[in-house]
Amino acid sequence: MLKFTLKRFALAALILVVAVTIMFLMIRAVPGDPVSIMLGPRATPELKERLIAEMALDQSIPKQLLLFFGGLLRGDLGVDVFSGRAVSEIVFEQLPHTLKLIFSAIAWSAILGIALGCYAAAHPNTWIDRVTATLSVSCIAAPAFVVALLSLLIFAVQLQWFPAIGVGEGFWDTAWHLVLPSFAIGLSWVGYIARLVRASMLEVMGESHIRTARAFGLSERRIISVYALRIAILPVVTVIGVGMGFLLSSAVFTEIVFARPGLGKLVIDSITTRNYPIVMGAVLVSTGLFVVSTALADLINALLDPRARTAT
Repeated sequence: MLKFTLKRFALAALILVVAVTIMFLMIRAVPGDPVSIMLGPRATPELKERLIAEMALDQSIPKQLLLFFGGLLRGDLGVDVFSGRAVSEIVFEQLPHTLKLIFSAIAWSAILGIALGCYAAAHPNTWIDRVTATLSVSCIAAPAFVVALLSLLIFAVQLQWFPAIGVGEGFWDTAWHLVLPSFAIGLSWVGYIARLVRASMLEVMGESHIRTARAFGLSERRIISVYALRIAILPVVTVIGVGMGFLLSSAVFTEIVFARPGLGKLVIDSITTRNYPIVMGAVLVSTGLFVVSTALADLINALLDPRARTAT
């Protein structure tokens, strides 16, 4: 298990370096003069030259990339051009808001999706199974930004059941502000997880150890919850780990629609002003979250199923 863990995190570090390098090159390839965009048309030539030197834009692209990774190894993500604050301070100030949104969406969608998938697998080819399949496909087909807009208009504006914007203060107020945003980005994952659990459960229910458990007279509920679900849940763990990246992208639209602070809104605002240090810092943290979540999902799979340790 230790060898598998070291190998998996070494691969995660390599993926992180490659992803950040690609994003760095893509940002530098965007047309236009970033200094003129950041300072505006009234900036003096002296001020432009100073900013170019501070951001090392007068250096070659490979030299800029080396300087960025050199600062990263020292724990320095750079300085915000406008406020003069450390990029790491700004990014980690916004990170908790995005993490709350993502984890709340994962939590409720995984619980509901697993429950629906198990119930459908326990009643295959019945009207319950068909209704569950219809609901699952409907959830999958609903784009997050459309759900966000409709839920905002219906539940916040018209019915006024939930707050429309902001993050709230205190535990209960914060949780109340999370209901609509987490619903918007988590709805499609209910369908994914339900369909995946149903297919995996039906496959597991036909295996020999399940037939043996039935032969010993164990109840169907115990068979499903203790013996079948432990194996059927393995693909779901992987999907949830990979889903972190998709939820991060969905969070961008949701944070804009509900006027919430977070990494997504920070990246959009920074790209608009061509604030390179903030963009790279936010992208680095977002990519790190995605890579670490997939690595942890693989480790959990390896703990639940020892056969996964020899798969890589």
